[in-house]
Amino acid sequence: MKDTVHVIGGGLAGSEAAWQIAEAGLNVALHEMRPVTGTPAHQTDGLAELVCSNSFRSDDWEHNAVGLLHHEMRRCGSLIMAAADACQVPAGGALAVDRVGFSDLVTRRLEDHPRIAIVREEVTGLPPEDWGPVIIATGPLTSPALSHAIAQKTGVDALAFFDAIAPIVHAESVDMGVAWRQSRYDKPGPAGDEAAYVNCPLDRSQYEAFVRALLEGPKAEFKDWERDTPYFDGCLPIEVMAERGVETLRHGPMKPVGLTNPHKPTEKPYAVVQLRQDNALGTLYNLVGFQTKLRHGAQAEIFRKIPGLEKAQFARLGGLHRNTFLNSPRLLDPRLRLRMDPRLRFAGQIIGVEGYVESAAMGLLAGRFAWTEMRGIAFEPPPQETALGALLAHVTGGHRDGGAGSFQPMNVNFGLFPPLVFDPPKKNAEGRRVSPTDRGRARKRHMSLRALAALDGWLHQLRTAA
Repeated sequence: MKDTVHVIGGGLAGSEAAWQIAEAGLNVALHEMRPVTGTPAHQTDGLAELVCSNSFRSDDWEHNAVGLLHHEMRRCGSLIMAAADACQVPAGGALAVDRVGFSDLVTRRLEDHPRIAIVREEVTGLPPEDWGPVIIATGPLTSPALSHAIAQKTGVDALAFFDAIAPIVHAESVDMGVAWRQSRYDKPGPAGDEAAYVNCPLDRSQYEAFVRALLEGPKAEFKDWERDTPYFDGCLPIEVMAERGVETLRHGPMKPVGLTNPHKPTEKPYAVVQLRQDNALGTLYNLVGFQTKLRHGAQAEIFRKIPGLEKAQFARLGGLHRNTFLNSPRLLDPRLRLRMDPRLRFAGQIIGVEGYVESAAMGLLAGRFAWTEMRGIAFEPPPQETALGALLAHVTGGHRDGGAGSFQPMNVNFGLFPPLVFDPPKKNAEGRRVSPTDRGRARKRHMSLRALAALDGWLHQLRTAA
């Protein structure tokens, strides 16, 4: 079986890794434990199921690092990005998808590939030696048996953090006599709709009452072994944000900027709750940024205090689950191999990246590293000037001296890229002052152009070597 690459985990990273290997002409055994063994967060047995938001975040490749990562992955023949583009729903400047259609499409593409065999079973220990090369992409909900085997192998405890899920409501239950459709600053997105969000306005008294309800509402209790587990700052429960100060939410997920209420055009909302389309039919919407650890019984009561949601019907309530990830800078080499056993690669959220696209990107790289290695092709990691390379360098090289105490899950961002030798002009051709915001956007665009040039060179080297 050493002519086959085994991929453990059928999430975003595992699905992408399997696709990259199969498209290169090698055989893949893709092991997925659902439905034989379930998880606390998944609801189906579909591959690449989205268990939290349905958003892949910004699709702006010129000024946003995650949008740049989208663009790079498309150039690399990403299955995940192709499926996301095919299943997108309106979301302003973001790329959001119909989560069911997205999972169905990825599952179908993998099932139909002649070089991919999908094995529905739980892998309860480290893969046997006769499997040959293996990619472990089991995500943040790795089964206890496999987690234990990995911990025994590495001798280093995995870190852990809590991740929260936002509620989803039926669109027909939203009162559009109170709410309205508009994207922030009327910005159109990849789906071409500048009115992609449903907005629910709150005045000051309504906002403050809502914050009090969040703080007073009953929360999910942790087990003793979970009590010291931190949250990931990029996906904080809304109650935890509220605990940081009464104004925190209206400067975060409930900020009112860039929105005008057509029902009361002369009155500026004090805060706004945004709902984003969650499926292609437009029948389901999720509450943006409303990840929560409130008990289910309290969620409906508290969220119905939001104007426009007084009669909301919930298709799914929010939840909380414990995620785990490796101390990857100490354990993995620059090609995502386990230093003490290079036969094993890791990819996805288990290595300490956060976000759908980031997880899939690491699966893409793990898949490419695996097939080039099997074919004896010299293949260097992507340059750090690229989004792919910057994220990989953070995971495999960042915080090496700080160890487990400082390494945390990370979204892709321009702070991970090498400094740019470019100072945007402070005045334009007419001699007028250029704002700091416009200068910042200019720097980001130059970083993105540099990244794509570096990516093209990297891909050309691979094509030449292959």
